Amino acid sequence: MDSVYLSTAYLGPVQYYCKLLSFDGVMLEAQESYLKQTYRNRCLIATANGTQSLSVPVENPPTDKCLIRDIRISDHGNWRHLHWNALVSAYGMSPFFEYYWDDFAPFYERNYQFLFDFNEQLRLTVCELLDIHPQVNFTTEYSPVVRNDFRETIRPKPTSTDNSFAPKPYYQVFQGKYDFLSNLSIIDLLFNMGPESVLILQRSIR
Repeated sequence: MDSVYLSTAYLGPVQYYCKLLSFDGVMLEAQESYLKQTYRNRCLIATANGTQSLSVPVENPPTDKCLIRDIRISDHGNWRHLHWNALVSAYGMSPFFEYYWDDFAPFYERNYQFLFDFNEQLRLTVCELLDIHPQVNFTTEYSPVVRNDFRETIRPKPTSTDNSFAPKPYYQVFQGKYDFLSNLSIIDLLFNMGPESVLILQRSIR
């Protein structure tokens, strides 16, 4: 079985879910050291003011080598309230917000202790809504060199090219103001396209 290696991601981008759809198996990296300024704790959404980054605050790790699975979420700054308000403001007028909002609201009401668990429960919810069912396993040791490695390729400022991903434009609430904003969080695709989201994922895979 051909597997892809992915990092954990907070409401990962369209590119991330293309991998979940296109590979037979997924190895989700649980043994890496935590990296800042990545999709591991942030997502990008489209707002009336353009692209906005939402970051889940985390507690300072006890060591530089703290594993991603051991990173704790911080309650600093009332972030859950701020994130949910940002999502409502950005997508309240989108075609499918009312259809999906109650699937996501509980994540901003419950206090998750670990970032990895929070991300994973969100991923499971999104996959269920997309009706995709990847076979996901967690790594038990860190391997620096693997096949189909997208752990560092999928990031806000990519350092390498992904030739297997060609983002297909779709309707966005603010596209008349900003044109199409590609590879935003999967939640942007879901709220705008609903059940057709999986078709956009399929068309974005080369």
